[in-house]
Amino acid sequence: MYTHSLNIIQEGIPLGEAKKAIILLHGRGGSAQDIISLRRSLNLDEMAILAPQASSNSWYPFSFMAPVLQNQPALDSALKTVSDVVEQIEKSGISPENIFFAGFSQGACLTLEYVARNAKRYGGVIAFTGGLIGETLDERNYSGDFANTPVFISTGDPDPHVPVSRVKESIAILERMNAFVTFNIYPGRPHTILPGEIKLANQHILA
Repeated sequence: MYTHSLNIIQEGIPLGEAKKAIILLHGRGGSAQDIISLRRSLNLDEMAILAPQASSNSWYPFSFMAPVLQNQPALDSALKTVSDVVEQIEKSGISPENIFFAGFSQGACLTLEYVARNAKRYGGVIAFTGGLIGETLDERNYSGDFANTPVFISTGDPDPHVPVSRVKESIAILERMNAFVTFNIYPGRPHTILPGEIKLANQHILA
């Protein structure tokens, strides 16, 4: 059920012509079509935009804070999907420092998990309500050096799915790996993306 075949919506500048690209990862129950609508508010005008679609609209079955084994093999399959999209972008001639990532909720968790496992200088990373994946975080899973890659993370307090404590724990790991993290916590915010978060992502990551 959870093998994610590469089903990608592409918009923006065609991949062969673009100098930059962004991978957008949707949340649980969402779709590639949903997340790609962010192009109307994020500064993506000069980018190839790629949004893979999760099978059954979910990247993995349980909470991102469930024991990792409970989310297998779906989690490995989801990470491989992101890796395949990155490979496709690199084959078109775009180097990692011009590759950006953005995700919401489950897609934000997958975004952070992928980049932390494959840290290097990327264009930038946006996680709208997300944290690193696992019941407890095993830093042995994470390798590489972000070389000052800008990262923006936002969440609500409280958020029904993503505890602020996990966001802070994730930020600490990313910073140890030399990411330049900006974050914002919104008291009482529902599980959504606010205009203010879009504005900060544009300022810090997509300016």
